[in-house]
Amino acid sequence: MRRLLLLPALSLCLLAQAPEAKTAPPATAAAEEKPVVTKHQITAGNRTLAYTVTAGMMPIMNAAGETEADMFYMAYTLDNAGPAAKRPLMFSFNGGPGSSSVWLHVGALGPKRVKMREDGSMPAPPFELVDNEYTWLGETDLVFIDPVGTGYSRPRKADLGKKFWNVKGDIQSVGEFVRMYLTRYERWTSPLFLVGESYGTTRAAGLAGHLIDQGIAFNGIVLVSSILNFQTARFAKGNDLPYVLFLPTYTATAWYHKKLPADLQADFQKALSEAEQWAEGPYAEALARGDRLGAAQRQGVIDKLNRLTGLDKRYIAQCNLRIEIQHFCKELLRDRGRTVGRLDSRFQGIDESGVSETPDFDPTMSIIYPPYTTTFNQYVRTALGYKTDRTYNILGGVDRWEFGPGYADTSEALRSAFAKNPYMKLFVASGYFDLATPYFATQYTMSHMGLDGSLRGNVTTANYEAGHMMYLQEKSLGKLKSEVADFLVGSLGRNR
Repeated sequence: MRRLLLLPALSLCLLAQAPEAKTAPPATAAAEEKPVVTKHQITAGNRTLAYTVTAGMMPIMNAAGETEADMFYMAYTLDNAGPAAKRPLMFSFNGGPGSSSVWLHVGALGPKRVKMREDGSMPAPPFELVDNEYTWLGETDLVFIDPVGTGYSRPRKADLGKKFWNVKGDIQSVGEFVRMYLTRYERWTSPLFLVGESYGTTRAAGLAGHLIDQGIAFNGIVLVSSILNFQTARFAKGNDLPYVLFLPTYTATAWYHKKLPADLQADFQKALSEAEQWAEGPYAEALARGDRLGAAQRQGVIDKLNRLTGLDKRYIAQCNLRIEIQHFCKELLRDRGRTVGRLDSRFQGIDESGVSETPDFDPTMSIIYPPYTTTFNQYVRTALGYKTDRTYNILGGVDRWEFGPGYADTSEALRSAFAKNPYMKLFVASGYFDLATPYFATQYTMSHMGLDGSLRGNVTTANYEAGHMMYLQEKSLGKLKSEVADFLVGSLGRNR
């Protein structure tokens, strides 16, 4: 299985309800098990939020009405918030492909979050969940979806997995979940939103285009650490685009680890601006010339890459001016015996060998995986009352993902959704230290969608001084919440 991204992740099982749990009201088929419903309350800022959580399985049916999979979800609805049919509703998922919804759920959006250190690094175990004062529940109801193969979600038959584990099948199945949820919980007239992270942004863009043709229009979409066009991130012979688009993040990373010259080290934004302008201009032109590049021009490119990345000139020359991401992560701090993270290049790892070509592991994953795994498994069984012996697949429940021929790209589906629904708004959040979905690659995709000039004002972008999961860092978590809250209110034509 090719897994480009994370995320900034079972057959139908017998559910046991918590002692005080109640069952959800919508009627279901006799063979289905009823969702588990629990009541909760937290204080977020100066607001007390009383809310209901519904955790259960949604049957995913084919055109003949046959159930082919069961999709696990956790829905948070604010109590005493007026008619449900008028309350904003947001569907949330992560990426992978093959990741559950846990990261956005207990990292940023939900009323509980994993307690990390202030910079986003891992605290000492045992880990804990705390009330999330930055929850989005005050602005919108939240439904966290685990696509087929992730979390507790499973195809009914093993050989059906391949139907869901591709770009088109994934979009269709999650689209069917959205339709079913709106139907069963009578939310068809709610203002609707999507939020996806990483490959989840690929899915969200595809869903916007798919569902508008089914009569479902969204008020707004939030893309966290976005990738819509995979040509921007595939390091392959003949595709020079990633080398250009990753460069500003290489510069940001070198700045963070103090590997840049003094004038660039003194001003982060100046360093980024220089990297961006040179990358899309002289650097892109030099790579396009290939073997026709003259010796003097080649040396000029080497000198500039050395200035903007902190890498040794001889190493850059041996790379043929093209610095692949895994090589960068290994090489930048080789002299210190450390590697840098792909998901968050602020974090450092320690390899067995100092002379290997690429890192042994991504230190970001070792930081996030234990706290999120342990706290969520405890939370879903206790606070949410959903008891099962099944493994909750945080990551890795998908055998093989088919991206299709060429480079997967859902940016056209998003453009089409805008053209058919000009009221839709888009918020795009990126981390400066994200080497999985670099911010400059996202900017490139957004400016190459062919979006009509009258609709460009519908797009808002924001950058954060953190990585792929910018919400790991508490400062960025607060900034993300504030900016998304403004976006949600603005998408509804209201004043905050």
